[in-house]
Amino acid sequence: MLSILINAYACSPNMGSEPGMAWNWCINLAKYCELYIITEGEFQDKIETALPNLPQGKNMHFYYNPVSEKIRNMCWNQGDWRFYYYYQKWQKKTLTIAEDIIRQTHIDIIHQLNMVGFREPGYLWKIEKPLVWGPIAGIGSIPYSFLKGGGMKYTAFFLLKNFITKLQLRYSPRVKQIIKKAHYVITATPEAQVAIQNAYNIRPLLINETGCFIKQEVIDTKKDNETFDILWVGRFIYTKQLKLALETIARLKNLKGIKFHIVGQAFTDEETQAYHQYADSLGISNICQWYNFIPNKEVHLLMQKCHLFFFTSIFEATSTVILEAITNHLPIVCFDRCGFGPIVSKEIGIKIPLTNPKQAITDFAKKITYLYQHRDILQTLSEGCIEKQQKLSWEYKAQQIMELYNKCILKNS
Repeated sequence: MLSILINAYACSPNMGSEPGMAWNWCINLAKYCELYIITEGEFQDKIETALPNLPQGKNMHFYYNPVSEKIRNMCWNQGDWRFYYYYQKWQKKTLTIAEDIIRQTHIDIIHQLNMVGFREPGYLWKIEKPLVWGPIAGIGSIPYSFLKGGGMKYTAFFLLKNFITKLQLRYSPRVKQIIKKAHYVITATPEAQVAIQNAYNIRPLLINETGCFIKQEVIDTKKDNETFDILWVGRFIYTKQLKLALETIARLKNLKGIKFHIVGQAFTDEETQAYHQYADSLGISNICQWYNFIPNKEVHLLMQKCHLFFFTSIFEATSTVILEAITNHLPIVCFDRCGFGPIVSKEIGIKIPLTNPKQAITDFAKKITYLYQHRDILQTLSEGCIEKQQKLSWEYKAQQIMELYNKCILKNS
């Protein structure tokens, strides 16, 4: 059995986003190899509670490198660039912990797993061991046509971010080093794959950073044709484009039985209420049902009752909620963009190009109207999710990584 040293800053059971992603990679890889996992200490209690209940838990050895509550808040406050200073310090200490582990234990391969963003690759590439980096993302950009709607401050922020991203990708000494040292670089999105290929003349692998849980129970995919229930899930932030979704629904409000279910909220009650008021100004408050944030189990139940998942995000890697929709056999309408672009194939959904907000609203309205009028196609897309989830399952992804680990050993022999 191979021994793998994994660097995963955020790792926790029963969570989404980065912590849940790392946890699911680890519990599935631990079925096939011995893992030595360095992580931050925020979720230590959850980890230690979950491990004894896992058959493969005996193959998972955690080493904690905790930071202060102040730094944790910076981490989860998207856009707080101060975090990267402390994150780099965390990575330096992680190198020391990793060297201690290697002195005491035989390690075959090092895997720099998360955070997913490429701009902080850590320091484990300094250790003379076969290295895998990824899946990584954070390399894409937002078209200017969409930036304008966020206001001057937001536009300036993302234009600066886009510029810095290009500089860091091409000129960061540690990004150069890890790409040079890594046996395999894995990207989570096509945009990241192309950007690294262009910058370094290598062809990274494309494996989305998150996966599906295959439902064993039978889901009734035949919906009530008296209504047409559309679901939107996410944080009310500009990149999620809820306003665009509401404006699209406003184009559809005369279709009989349309209902728009919105799960999520903004960072403040005032911001959340502003979206409610915007729906009212569009004349669609009577067809909108707001849930704020609800337990994940309730989101899954809602997915099973709805006809269509409407995903309007313009900037992220592979959203967990996309995989959850597929797990629940819910067809998807979204942009052909980011990590979910290659996932949402014609067998499970419909995509539109990322052009400009006005055109996107028109395109989305046409696609949703088409599905409203052709429920048989909607049913076919729902059935397509059943086959798709097999290829996106965590089990399948773990097997893909195990193949890379074995190739690393062969390369190094």
